[in-house]
Amino acid sequence: MFRKTVLAFVFFALASVGAMAADFNGKWTANIETPMGSQTITLNFHVDGAKLTGTVTSPRGESEISEGKVDGDSISFVQVMHFNDNEFKITYSGKADGADTIKFTRQMGDRPAAEFSAARVK
Repeated sequence: MFRKTVLAFVFFALASVGAMAADFNGKWTANIETPMGSQTITLNFHVDGAKLTGTVTSPRGESEISEGKVDGDSISFVQVMHFNDNEFKITYSGKADGADTIKFTRQMGDRPAAEFSAARVK
């Protein structure tokens, strides 16, 4: 009897953790303030367990997401861009803010981090 109770508790606890995971799948848009003015980006996410893949589309074109991870309501990934024969890595980390908003921090090299919100495209 004790074993069944413990197993039931563990099953319930694991099911609860899975229920708290945010749904990041789909298309999101954001406006980011940069030194060159406001920039609109589109994020297209595909989540498979804890793995995140997809693309970032900006005025400079489309880039594949690398190092993508999802952990509950947190998300992180890297966008690699090429400009004048140089490679730049932009690191994104975010947290779900409700079902249709992600609050992000974006870091590129030693530049100050930029904060922005992305909204789910419906």
